[in-house]
Amino acid sequence: MDARLKSLLKPEILNTVNGLELVARIVVEGFMSGSNKSQAIGVGQEFSQYKNYQAGDDLRQLDWKTFARTERYYIKQSEIETSITVKFIIDASLSMTYAEQNTSKLQYAKIMTAALAFLARKQSDTIGLAVVNEAMIQILQPRFEQPQFIRFLHQLINIKAAGKWNQSAQVDQLFDHHGKELIIFITDLYDENADVLEFIQRLKTSRNEVIVFHLIGAKERQLNYEGSFTFEDIETKKRTKVNTQEQKEAYTAKMENWLSQSKTWMLEKQISYYATNMADPIETVLRNFLTIRKKLQR
Repeated sequence: MDARLKSLLKPEILNTVNGLELVARIVVEGFMSGSNKSQAIGVGQEFSQYKNYQAGDDLRQLDWKTFARTERYYIKQSEIETSITVKFIIDASLSMTYAEQNTSKLQYAKIMTAALAFLARKQSDTIGLAVVNEAMIQILQPRFEQPQFIRFLHQLINIKAAGKWNQSAQVDQLFDHHGKELIIFITDLYDENADVLEFIQRLKTSRNEVIVFHLIGAKERQLNYEGSFTFEDIETKKRTKVNTQEQKEAYTAKMENWLSQSKTWMLEKQISYYATNMADPIETVLRNFLTIRKKLQR
């Protein structure tokens, strides 16, 4: 992790607009260094036309199917989509207060969101934000104007976790999609009745793209504790006694099966899924994410 960034991960800094903006800028500088400078969140390519191949053209753009039919070399030219609407949705239920190494899932989500929104703004994309939990739904409608990013950060720093996932009809207002959108949902996928999965499924339409960042703690994933413990569910307050040495193998197998099933379920519905280890530096997570996106857009 960037030394400057590590020194800034304090509540008194993260809970101010200027502090969160500074953290976001440092994260973006970190993952855009070197060969990653051209990476972007929402920029895609749409096919425009063919042109004759000339020496120096990118061979990856050669259309081999056309060559097979015509025995002539053609390059696919594409038009860059200059901007899109990027909507961020944050799960603010109580389970997102789970913390490891002095950072909660909600804090991790705030920094990730601020960094991606900072990058989207640099690309001239329109950004919006929704925060969801049992107690409320807060929506900052997407806008393309100078003060929007400050409003965005202000809403981020004021997020308070509460209750469980919102199961009411209020979530219907989040399915009001207009045109082409990129929806980024940051969550721990924790609920009792698969309401979060149903929500994610309803987000996806034929015209938009949905990306899910699934936040997971290293200890949470591997049960890295020594001895017997009583664990309390953050949301339900239910307590469970666990001997970690005896139950670790069964627990980790069940956890990996859940992650695998979650990924398969989303891929089947054409939803991009990223299991995100909170032990990994945020700049590394986002660099890997954007590298994968760049490859998929070629």
